[in-house]
Amino acid sequence: MTLKDFKKTHDYLICVDSDGCAMDTMDIKHFRCFGPCMVEEWGLEQWAQPILSRWNDINLYTMTRGINRFKGLALALREIDGKYRRIDGVDELERWVASAPALSNDGVKAAIEAGGGEVLSKALSWSMKVNEIINALPFDVKKPFGGVLEGLKYAHGLADIAIVSSANLQAVEEEWALCGLLDHVDILLAQNVGSKAFCIQELLKKGYDNDKVLITGDAPGDLDAAKSNGVLYYPILVRHEKESWAEFRETAVGKLTSGGYSGAYQQEKIEAFLSNLK
Repeated sequence: MTLKDFKKTHDYLICVDSDGCAMDTMDIKHFRCFGPCMVEEWGLEQWAQPILSRWNDINLYTMTRGINRFKGLALALREIDGKYRRIDGVDELERWVASAPALSNDGVKAAIEAGGGEVLSKALSWSMKVNEIINALPFDVKKPFGGVLEGLKYAHGLADIAIVSSANLQAVEEEWALCGLLDHVDILLAQNVGSKAFCIQELLKKGYDNDKVLITGDAPGDLDAAKSNGVLYYPILVRHEKESWAEFRETAVGKLTSGGYSGAYQQEKIEAFLSNLK
């Protein structure tokens, strides 16, 4: 279903991120796909161990967790340029990341067609290779965190459910379908639609009150998307995902639908989220 066709059926809307939030796939995608593909694309094998460790810090374990893939690439290559060896075109990549209307494969293709340099072609090659390897990951590593199915099934009886993810559409759709999660989802919005903030902005136009919309995520970008749209935020804490999903079902959904989410409970959740990533 597209944004144009989607219609509000409940007073409440819960938006759920995919990788690292509902699906326990974020670590493996960075360990096996994103970082190693960058090392290969830019010929960084000589320094692979420290570079891959730093890639994981940037994308998984600090306040830049969940950053857009091209923003993460620009950050990593800038550090590599200063510490290991020169990265041709890193300035151009940073300019594109800062100004591009869409940080996606289609966005970088458009920049290349408009005269972009080799660094953008390499960034596209890297991103497409990442998608290829992600799609080839074995099914047994593409699993949701404990409690996700139960939490979504319960919430779907009270609210519309939207996947709002910055990941590749095909990967998200396949993974959620494989695990039986799509049965409890009304619309899937992925990287091809636009930023999370944009997707939530468009969903609000369907008639939801801001205090009846909850964003469930695991990264600062999810919190930023919630704040920029004036809606509520529920964090899935890194390394405490099962407990977070249990509380989502047992407490958070009820507080949302009873009008008791904002205020002290919302602040408690945000403080726990920030502390967990620091």
